[in-house]
Amino acid sequence: MAGGSDIFYGGIPVFRGFARLMDPALYAPLPDDWTVGVADIVESTKAIAAQRYKAVNMAGAAVVAAVTNALEGREFPFVFGGDGASFAVAPADLDKAREALAATARWVHDDLDLVLRVALVPMAAIRAARADVRVARFGPSANLSYAMFSGGGLAYADAAMKRGAFAVDPAPQGTQPDLSGLSCRFEVMPSARGVILAVLVLPAKNADPASFRKVIEDIVVRVEKSPDAGRPVPASGPPLHWPPQGMEYEARARRGGPLALRRAVVLTFTLWAYTLMRFNIPVGKFAPKRYLQQVVENSDFRKFDDGLRMILDCTPELASDIEQRLAAAAAQGIVRYGLHEQDAAMMTCFTPSVMRADHVHFIDGARGGYASAATVLKARAV
Repeated sequence: MAGGSDIFYGGIPVFRGFARLMDPALYAPLPDDWTVGVADIVESTKAIAAQRYKAVNMAGAAVVAAVTNALEGREFPFVFGGDGASFAVAPADLDKAREALAATARWVHDDLDLVLRVALVPMAAIRAARADVRVARFGPSANLSYAMFSGGGLAYADAAMKRGAFAVDPAPQGTQPDLSGLSCRFEVMPSARGVILAVLVLPAKNADPASFRKVIEDIVVRVEKSPDAGRPVPASGPPLHWPPQGMEYEARARRGGPLALRRAVVLTFTLWAYTLMRFNIPVGKFAPKRYLQQVVENSDFRKFDDGLRMILDCTPELASDIEQRLAAAAAQGIVRYGLHEQDAAMMTCFTPSVMRADHVHFIDGARGGYASAATVLKARAV
């Protein structure tokens, strides 16, 4: 890659320890010539009500997969939001990202029967609106890092997209994005502690930044120090059965050939993969136990993108405690929040290569998750 702003993201140091996420020193301002991409499912609430959780998550993860593949694996900051995704790209990658977004919007419409709304918003427009995008890199494990965003710029871009500004139109019918590595073979993960809690916390309008930071840090510390909450992915890895629940989506994500042939290929390949995993059969440098350990370590179950998002496996008592703390902060005009309780979590995977350790696994609630928490948040604002 060329120098200048194109190497911006790779130069941000990776921080460990999620409780540090509100430290402003960790965040670097996005270069002025970069562009922010945003995408979400239109009327995701209706899709959730129809129990199409997996399809909604697949669409959101497809945005990340398509842009990553279009950029030939180069690192760029992104965040998965359940029913969508946000990211930022350098000027040299803008055209490829636009093509990938347009193709993904077409694929989501044609293969998932959903509408993916997408936009590319220049940083110049975001800063002209007196918002900003600042980026940090959080390392959940030694294997990979992913982005955190602050500054209000993603919220501005999302609002702009929803009013139709900076829109990217779907590609012509039949256009297929490169979704290599995108899959959803694992089964849902039932709660081990009683509740899978989707948490969404945003700053209230005109909230004092220091007060908002204190609330977020308080919630994160409560969760991290409590024995009653933790990662929703079992220590031994998520359940795996054959044929997998997500087989149809994986077949539709493949390129080339009639759908029936793609289904047959996926059915055969997933049986082979299931056999290796089930009986712990190494193949070359691929070690099933090590891969499952990486799946657990690389699970993306908490993040910050102008607000806190978490999928927690916790006790009902801790869920109640979190709600009471957030309700008190909301009454003081510090936060807006939405919580959604369910009995299981689910995982959507992006694994460009099983031989590398940096595969990422997106976690959401299996009965509505982030989208339902956002619905609760919006209802409170009315």
